[in-house]
Amino acid sequence: MRGSENQESTSGRGLGQMPVADSIDCLQVRLNNWHPCMFPEIIKHGMKSKQEGVTPRLNPHLRKLQPYPPGKPIEEVQREYGLDDVIKLASNENPFGPSPSAVGIMASSAADMHVYPDGSGYFLKQDIANRLGGGVDELILGNGSDDITTFLSQCYLSRRKGLVTSNYAFVRYRMAAMAMNAPLTLVPMKNMRHDLSSMVEVVDRSTAMICLDVPCNPTGTIVTRGRLVAFLKRVPEEVLVLLDQAYFEYAGSDRKYPDGLELRKQHPNLVVTRTFSKAYGLAGLRIGYAVANPDLISDLDRVRPPFNTNRMAQMAARAALDDRAYLGRCIKANRRGMEQLGKGFTRLGLKYWPSHANFILVDVGRSCVDVGEALLCMGVVTRPMAGLGLKNCLRISIGRAAENRRCLTALQELLG
Repeated sequence: MRGSENQESTSGRGLGQMPVADSIDCLQVRLNNWHPCMFPEIIKHGMKSKQEGVTPRLNPHLRKLQPYPPGKPIEEVQREYGLDDVIKLASNENPFGPSPSAVGIMASSAADMHVYPDGSGYFLKQDIANRLGGGVDELILGNGSDDITTFLSQCYLSRRKGLVTSNYAFVRYRMAAMAMNAPLTLVPMKNMRHDLSSMVEVVDRSTAMICLDVPCNPTGTIVTRGRLVAFLKRVPEEVLVLLDQAYFEYAGSDRKYPDGLELRKQHPNLVVTRTFSKAYGLAGLRIGYAVANPDLISDLDRVRPPFNTNRMAQMAARAALDDRAYLGRCIKANRRGMEQLGKGFTRLGLKYWPSHANFILVDVGRSCVDVGEALLCMGVVTRPMAGLGLKNCLRISIGRAAENRRCLTALQELLG
């Protein structure tokens, strides 16, 4: 009995109550099996700085990196400007929303949102592979396709390995390089298109990746298949080429538009990204994917966070992918809206660039920030492009016919 009493009393003591030898042995066992979750009190007290309230120092290379500025939500504009009726033509969303099939799936699956999603996205990847004709091992899913740009930068960029892109390309490419403290080369566009010849000429030993958005956001322009093929032949095999085709569905009807998946067969260093946020109308769920060679996909999976695409997004994407008729109607409506805005800009004497996406870049002839602010006061949300150096340009998304008319009317009132 005396032995069991000693055992019970010992088990109830903390380290401070044990004999020195026992406490050292016990501490050694605990340290050998160290995991942060086991010692919250050590984490809590050990992380305190010498001066209470002093925050950790930001990595110096991140000081120039500004957060991505999204388009203003309708609710924010209503609140700030005291408006009830606001239209948003700023974020290149599908104004007709998701497929009814996708909406039905979202409604029926809502009660299951307490369950973690399939981390690999098995069924969605199967559907994509069947549609595209590739293998599941060539696919990775992202929380939006630009999520995969982050994976690529984490895997392949460093202080000695950099990125090449155009000066007016999607801003997230340069942000990815800056986040990794990687060399960044911005090549000036030529006639508002990627200057592929100049881009390949700046490639050197420090280049790890080239980023091309085709169509380009915000210009809406493309490079032709022939020019892209010639470019890919000149790019060294060890340099990755990211072909961002977020607006593929809108541009695919142009015979000169390159199909990245077809070209990837001849160029294993080509990574193609696409998304369900644009033509498929699932921007609020944030889901996209990349197609690349299996070894590269395996690399990206090393840095992909667990459950990075949610359960509802996977299910809605499967339904949207299957509803080809609805997608076709949205694409046709986008063409009509594009024509409507183009004719309106011409009547107003405004220069614009023909677009292969679901938006138009238009030169308003004066500060786009001022014009954008004035449009906000009228309940029309657009996207000023001054941040990219296009000081007089607005990017205006294609809306429904009535929304397009309202935007043109507002511009006419402002610009005379």
